[in-house]
Formats: sequence, C-alpha cells, structure tokens
Amino acid sequence: MGHGMHLADSAVVGEGFEHGLGVSVGEDVRIGEGVTVGSFVVIEAGAHIADGCSIGNHVTICVGAELAAGVHVADFAVIGRRPRLAASSTAKREELTGVRLGAGCSVGSHTVLMAGTTFGERCIVGDNAGVRERCMMGDGVVIGRSVTVENDTTIGSRTKIQSGAYITAYVILEEDVFIAPMVVTTNDNFMGRTQARFKHLRGCTVRRGARVGGGAHILPGIEIGAEAFIATGAVVTKDVPANTIVMGVPAKPVRPVPAEELLENAEG
Repeated sequence: MGHGMHLADSAVVGEGFEHGLGVSVGEDVRIGEGVTVGSFVVIEAGAHIADGCSIGNHVTICVGAELAAGVHVADFAVIGRRPRLAASSTAKREELTGVRLGAGCSVGSHTVLMAGTTFGERCIVGDNAGVRERCMMGDGVVIGRSVTVENDTTIGSRTKIQSGAYITAYVILEEDVFIAPMVVTTNDNFMGRTQARFKHLRGCTVRRGARVGGGAHILPGIEIGAEAFIATGAVVTKDVPANTIVMGVPAKPVRPVPAEELLENAEG
C-alpha cells in the first residue's frame, strides 16, 4: 500500500485502496474497494467507508462515521465531530452515533458535519458549511456554501438552502423547500436571558414546496404553509397560509401564488 500509512491491526482494507502520505487508520475501520484517500488523513476507530469513495487531503473521519458508496469528501473537512457544549447551551447532552452519509453525497472543503446526523443519498454540502448534531436530511438535499444548520433540524428531500443562510435549531423544512441566500431563522424569543426560553424554544416549520426569498427573517415557531412564497427581505412574524405570497416588514399577504408557479406545474 505504499509508505506513510499507519494501519491498525483490526482494520480491513479492500482492493484498489490508494492513499497519500501521513494516513492513519484506526481500530475496526472498514474500507471498501476502489477507495482513494489523500495525504494527512485520519480515519478514526469504527468508521466505515464503502466502495468508490474519495477523500481529500487533511480530512478527519471521526469515530463510527459511515460513508456509503461513492461519497466524495473535499480537503480539510471534518466528518462526525462530537460537540463540546457551553454550560448555557439548550442542546441535549448525550452519547452520539457516528455521522452517516448516503450514497453519492458530496462534502465541500473546510466543512464540519457533527456526529448523530444522517444524510440521505446524493446530498451536496458546500464549502465552509456546518451541520450540527442530530439532524436528519432526506435525499438530494443541497446545503450551500457557508450555510449553518443547527442541531435537531429536519430537512426534507430535494430541499435547497443557498449560500450564507442560517437554519437554527429545531427547524423543520419539508420536501422541495427553497431557502435563498442569507435567510435567517430564529427559535428563542427570550434571547437567553431567562429560564423561560427552555419551555418555549421552537424553530419554524416550512411546509412542502414553500420558497423563502433572500435576506428574509422568520421568527420562532412560525409555520409557513405549503407552496407559500416569502418575498426578499420580509420579516415573518405570523403564520403564512399555503399558496400565498407575503412581503414587507412585518410580512403581509399580497396575493395567491400563480398556478404556473406551483410544484405540480413546475417545468424543471
């Protein structure tokens, strides 16, 4: 296998494994056939990398991570890191399983994916993005460059989140949702000043096919109905009915979404 690799005795490596310098493979790691790994990569104990995966340089694959067939991880990514929480954090404290990446996923450079999160097949996570623990992603999800997805969030299949958006903890984005650049979601009306926040902490819910325009802000606990359209720069302070366009500060309904803009009539 060449020079510059430390391979634990219990690790299993398939045929066609190629690697660069300074690679460390931990106990009970399983690596499938045709896997390529760059230089200065650490693959920690119990990780499983399936056939045909490619791993860039300076990547860390953390304890128990599972990468299905054909996953690509770019340089300097960290896959499956365990969180270190502040004393005031509202996130759960528990032992987390390894991160799971479905077949054909692609992870960008300098991206951090936390333990306990699961990605479906063919997901794309852009450079410098961060996805926290206990998140659930469907198939074909796109998380753009420098997006932050906080803990305990659910994102449905084919949903797209564009560059720089902030998805706070406890948010639900259903299938086929579109989140434009720099959208901000919130979950805490108390901003951490009182213990009351623990009882009322709640992210927004964005129903299937809804679209949120660039720079919009969504307040805690808001529900945006299926196929609704939130205009650029809107501040959403009340629930939005399905198939409705809202705009302004605060956002107000202006008209129905045109029939040709609904998912059932979409051209591509």
